[in-house]
Amino acid sequence: MSGENNDFQYIVRLENLQLNYGKVEALKNIDFKVKKNEIVGLIGDNGAGKSSLIKVITGVEKPSSGRLFVRDQEISFKGHSVKKVHKLGIETVYQTSSLGEKQALWRNFFVGRQIKNRLGFIDVKQEKTIAQKMLLQKIGFRGVGITVDSTISELSGGERQGVAIGRAMYFDADLIILDEPTVALSLKEVAKVLNFVKGIKESGRACIFIEHNMSHVYDVCDRFVILDRGEVVNSFEKKEISFNQLNEYLLHLSTDKSERASIA
Repeated sequence: MSGENNDFQYIVRLENLQLNYGKVEALKNIDFKVKKNEIVGLIGDNGAGKSSLIKVITGVEKPSSGRLFVRDQEISFKGHSVKKVHKLGIETVYQTSSLGEKQALWRNFFVGRQIKNRLGFIDVKQEKTIAQKMLLQKIGFRGVGITVDSTISELSGGERQGVAIGRAMYFDADLIILDEPTVALSLKEVAKVLNFVKGIKESGRACIFIEHNMSHVYDVCDRFVILDRGEVVNSFEKKEISFNQLNEYLLHLSTDKSERASIA
């Protein structure tokens, strides 16, 4: 995997993070961490700050203040960018995966990061060989219906997420961030994606899993971090809380927030 330092506790750690958009505090005093080989469920209503937090981790946004550590080494926010974060071994799979609908599966694996031969041309044979290996070993596409030459438009929603996750795994991501990967999928397709998520952990990697469906979150995650109005309000290990207790906590949090809003 990415990074030479293997003697670390946390893949990523944020300390006292602040993100302001003008006078609006999008993130307030955020302390957040993900251990190696841990799946963390990031939970919160719309507007809770999940997207803002992910944008900071992935290099889309620079925070107003705070500290970022990757593999326990502090990373400067100077020059913070998506490209820099990729080099640190962090990849993101969004709910609308950035896959070329009309392009072959193998081309999608290497978009923007093609393998070149010594003459500077794309090494099609090597890219197809690697894509085939990922299909079988990491994604588990063993049916005759899907090959490296299949176009993305031929794949189901769950299979597309599998390709995007497999691509992140190929590029040696230690941390894969999944943003609502099961949205608008059938139950059968959801099961596929959840198996892909479990495969991330089995491969020794870590994952931040953002999802509104609590049964999906509880199924695959080791720990749950709850955001509310730009702040981390609680964190639970799976062994500390049952599925019903987690749902009850979130219901009370939502009710309290509604009551505070009505009083204000």
